[in-house]
Amino acid sequence: MARRNVVVGLDIGTTKTVVLVGEVAPNGRVYIIGVGEAPSRGLRKGAIVDIEDTVRSIDQAVEKAEHMSGVEVDRVMVAVSGSHLNSLNNRGVVAVAGPGREITSVDVERVLYNTRMIVVPPERRIVHVLPRQYIVDGYDSIRDPVGMIGVRLEVEAHIITASSTYLQNLVKCVEKAGLRVETLVVNPMAAAEASVLPEEKELGVLLVDIGGGTTDMALFEKGSLWLTSGLPLGGDHITSDLAVGLRTTLLEAERVKREYGCVLMELISGNESVMITNVGSREVNQITRRNIVEVIQPRVQEILMLVREAILRSGYQGALPGGCVLTGGTALLAGMKELAQDELQLPVRIGYPEGLGGLVDVAHSPQFSTVAGLVLQAAKQFQVVIVAEADPLLGGIWGKLKSWWKELA
Repeated sequence: MARRNVVVGLDIGTTKTVVLVGEVAPNGRVYIIGVGEAPSRGLRKGAIVDIEDTVRSIDQAVEKAEHMSGVEVDRVMVAVSGSHLNSLNNRGVVAVAGPGREITSVDVERVLYNTRMIVVPPERRIVHVLPRQYIVDGYDSIRDPVGMIGVRLEVEAHIITASSTYLQNLVKCVEKAGLRVETLVVNPMAAAEASVLPEEKELGVLLVDIGGGTTDMALFEKGSLWLTSGLPLGGDHITSDLAVGLRTTLLEAERVKREYGCVLMELISGNESVMITNVGSREVNQITRRNIVEVIQPRVQEILMLVREAILRSGYQGALPGGCVLTGGTALLAGMKELAQDELQLPVRIGYPEGLGGLVDVAHSPQFSTVAGLVLQAAKQFQVVIVAEADPLLGGIWGKLKSWWKELA
């Protein structure tokens, strides 16, 4: 198998580190050929707290993925997640100065650079500048203005920022594991690539990815990102609540959550009992599933309330006809869809990775949405490289696209 056909995604989460290896077919379709998972021991609440432990988790996940795929992994597209994520929408404008007033890729690069002229605190860094729409002499909703004639070129762009410290530590961990970072992509953007349909993005849709230490969200309107944000709560907080409420260990609480977790009392019939081990002893206690729901439901409601408040603070006033797509391991808890519909007042569905072939059964779960999206985006980038190499005239266009993906270069 040709090495150049391989794309790799790396998602370093609070709970686990996942590596997904895909092969890009000539028709552009991505086939999963390897998956590697390892517990994440160097992160807490989405932040890297131990470099060496994080590197070991990456090494373990990469080793498993290489063993399954038979491919040596040396370059990866990496997810950026956490409560430090923030975004804003900005506008840029330039005069078209080329011959005949024809808009070129250089004009597009100039107007996109113009949107970056904002005050960014030294502890933060711009990760992405994503064009939402172009406007040529007052005509809006233009996706690609190159080749059009005009005097004034404007762009509405979505700008995503993240903690500089987090990004530097993230890149350091990946490089210490012997890998090269191809591109950094924010978590909700990647998860949406795999789990949200283009039609939903066009209508207006909310993606909520409930990870281990944090919850990442992205709001799409008219096909493009309008809001990106991170919240400091996730599935690990539910586990902690269970450990405290049921007086058991975190390991036992995680098992109880996975096997018996539910977020709606209405879904519990009778007095179904569950056996758990007490903390500090081998004594086994009997509890009911209703006891479990009483602990889990308030925390999930809090997460959904924070999502709702983040949308209100952003000033977004649309209706979101596309509803809400839930991803992440917590989305698998019984009753999540029904509770989210009630709390967010939106149609809700659970998002599974789509658009992949090969070993899809090993990664067909909401908790793999982010890493699957990374591979899909890497494949798109890969296809553009192939076209640009085949036709030198497209080199300038490739340069423009490359600048959109490599904002951190």
